[in-house]
Amino acid sequence: MPSFDISSKVDAQTMDNALNVTRKELQTRYDFRETKTEIEFNKKDNQLLITTETDMRIKAIEDILMSRMAKQGLDSKSLEFTKEAYASGAMMKKEIKIKNGIDKDSAKKIVKDIKESQIKVSTAQMDDIIRVTGKKIDDLQAVISFLRKNDYGLPLQFINMKN
Repeated sequence: MPSFDISSKVDAQTMDNALNVTRKELQTRYDFRETKTEIEFNKKDNQLLITTETDMRIKAIEDILMSRMAKQGLDSKSLEFTKEAYASGAMMKKEIKIKNGIDKDSAKKIVKDIKESQIKVSTAQMDDIIRVTGKKIDDLQAVISFLRKNDYGLPLQFINMKN
């Protein structure tokens, strides 16, 4: 039976590339010259740490980062911004978490929406992946187009299409 998996992952290498381009752009911008701005990427915790002098610069860095991510093919929905930057001496710091995998609440909502769409497929939740199985590939493609129309607050990838 044909099947595919729904996942939500961010490629660490592509994210690292987007961060490197962001750092290069910050070095060339006039408003960031001679500042102590740093962007650190903790691959283990899937977290970014922005350190700079003012809140305005943090907002500018976020905008640059999101535009560079879009050019690398990454969705900015995968970033989870903390509410506010916190002061650390003369510097401001802000943590940004990178969402990887589909959390249980989103998975339940996706499965519920698929069932309510009345497309003849079955779903199975496996850790942070949802497997969709159907008798026809057309049904699976209908599910993919249905899910692309809805917004679940995270980027969805449709992988492992098997016939």
